This record gives sequence, structure tokens and C-alpha cells, in this order.
Amino acid sequence: MPEVSSAWPAARTRRVIVLLLLGTAALLGWRLVQRAAQPTGQIALAAPAPVAVPATVQPAQLADVPRVLLGVGTVQARRTVTVRTQVDGRLDSIGFSEGQDVRAGQVLARIDPRALNAQLEQARAAMARDQAQLADARLELRRASGLVSAGAASRQSLDTQRALVAQLSAAVQADSAQADYARVQLGYATIRAPIAGLAGARLVDPGNIVHASDPAGLVVINQIDPIDVAFSLPGQSVQSINQARAGGPLQVLAYAPGQARPEASGTLVLVNNQIDAASGTIALKARFANPRHLLWPGQYLRVRLVLGHWHDAVTVPDSAVQRGQTGTYVYVVDARHRAQVRPVRVGQEQDGVAVITEGLKAGERVVVDGQYKLSPGALVRELAPR
Repeated sequence: MPEVSSAWPAARTRRVIVLLLLGTAALLGWRLVQRAAQPTGQIALAAPAPVAVPATVQPAQLADVPRVLLGVGTVQARRTVTVRTQVDGRLDSIGFSEGQDVRAGQVLARIDPRALNAQLEQARAAMARDQAQLADARLELRRASGLVSAGAASRQSLDTQRALVAQLSAAVQADSAQADYARVQLGYATIRAPIAGLAGARLVDPGNIVHASDPAGLVVINQIDPIDVAFSLPGQSVQSINQARAGGPLQVLAYAPGQARPEASGTLVLVNNQIDAASGTIALKARFANPRHLLWPGQYLRVRLVLGHWHDAVTVPDSAVQRGQTGTYVYVVDARHRAQVRPVRVGQEQDGVAVITEGLKAGERVVVDGQYKLSPGALVRELAPR
């Protein structure tokens, strides 16, 4: 049989081996190129960028701010008078309407005057009788004096006549006083308003018998223009109040509950002479003109006592002020938009505005909303106030 050649299979095997070696070399070369492009050792992950915390920021501003003390007060009538009768009798008529503004001296009521008029006439009659007897006794005294001078009468009779004249003179004086008293009593039958003010409800109707001892009286009159407001403040404010009063009368503003604008402006008229030991407060009183009767006795009000003004004070919204264990502070945003804690001293918080007396300058940016998300050094994404 002929011999089979082995040249072709051997050449084919060598070709396959070469292709495998070239593929392996290419793969190793690619891996080396990739490894050379990476840093030596384990590949480090890049740190994430810090997240900015959104917060509302507003600059501190300079402003003139009134220095005030806040309290709660009760409106009181300037004067209150319960009108009563001073004599007993039947109430004939009423000269006012309930709720009417009355004038001082205005007739409010009349009592039946007949019995009182009779007493006056009786006193006048007694005085006239005694005056006639006194005139006769004086004539007799002159006659007795002449007789004694002529020696026709004893001196004892003269002394007796002088005593009678003195007795009758005293009786006339008593009669005059009794007539004056009766005249005054008769005047009480016409009841007049002792003060100008607002009449309340009528307490007695005409036809009733009234007495001077009746406790209720006829009507109550309240003077409400001007009107007073009594309020109290902490006792430790007495020194600042007295220092402010040395510069002149202090203004007091009265606000109805829930109202932002004052109902009236008045003047402080009383700082009580002692602090209440039980409550630690001092009682004060302010007086207000009340021509339109906006203030009413018994009404509760918010009161602001103005002690003066801060001029060019550093102010921020009161929402910017935070309180911690070490005191009050604000978050200040620096030039790198980082939040920094700044301790401050607050002089006053009123009407949504806080006066900063120490720790902050005008123009510095403070966080007014969103503080609960912040921490010292946090990056701030500033939001404009709404």
C-alpha cells in the first residue's frame, strides 16, 4: 500500500498554536494597558460633595424701636357715684333716661316736698315768734334801765330783763339754724347729678317710698371721659419706670384683644407706693381721653408702657433668636455660606422684632427660618424671606 504523508496535519497544528499564543498575548497586553491607566493599589472612591441646607436668611437692620413694657389691664371709670336720696319720702319723678350722659347738677329725681316744706314753714314761724318776743324784751330792757337810773326800780329787775333778752336772742339763733336745716332738707327733695358721666340702670321707679338708708340708691353714674386703666407689671421694672418718668409723662397704649392697632393713647398717672409681696408685681394706672367711648368699664386690654426709644438699634425678626442652655443665640451665615452660632443679648422682643443689644452688627446675615436643620459649620442654601 502507498505511504500517507503527515506534513499537512503538522503544519495545521502549528498554525493553531501560533493563533492561540497571539490571542493570549493580545489579552495580556490589554490587561497591562488597563492596569497602567489605574493608580497603584486599591482604587479609592471619590468623597461626595456636601449637601447645602435650605434656610431663610435676612440681614440685620438698624431701626428706631420704642422701649416698651407689656401688661394686661382692666378699664375703670374715672369716678363712680351711687346717687342716693338724703331724705325720706315718696319718689315723685325721674329726670333721666337709662344710659344717658348726664351733666353735673342735672336734676335726676324729685321727692314729694310737702312734708319738708311744712317743716321749713314751721321753723320760720317759730323764728318769727321769738324775734317778736326778743324785740319786746329789748324795749323792756331800755325802760328798766331808765327806771334804775331814776331810782324807781331795783338793779335786780334790770339784770333779770337782760337775761331774758339774752335768752330770747339765743332762741332766735336756734330758730334760724332750724330754718336753715329745714331749707337744706327741702333742697334734698330735688336730687341732682354730683358728677358728669353716664347714667346706669334706674334702680327705683317713681311712686316708691325711698329712704336715706336704702343701700342700692337710685342710679349709678360712671365718669368714662376721661377713663382709667389699671394694670400691673413685674416688680423689677419699678426702677426703669421711675427713671423714665423723671424725663416727663410716660405714654401708655391700650390694645383690645386680638387687635394690632391701639384703641387709645393715654398717660401714666400712678405707680403704686409698694410692690405686692404675694404676686411680685407693681400696680399702675393710666388715664385716657375717651370722647367716643371706645373704652368701657370692666373691659380687659393689653397695655404697653412706653419708656423711651432705642435709636439705630440692631434688629432682626424674633424668629431668628434661638434659646439654649447657655442663653440666646442666632445662626449667622458667613461669606462661605456656612452657618455659625453667635451668642447675642436681646433687649426686647415686640411685634415680631427682636432688638439685639450685644453680639450682632447691622448687615450680618442671620437665619430666620430653618434653624432646626442646621448645625455649626453647615453649608447653607440661602432662601429669600417670603
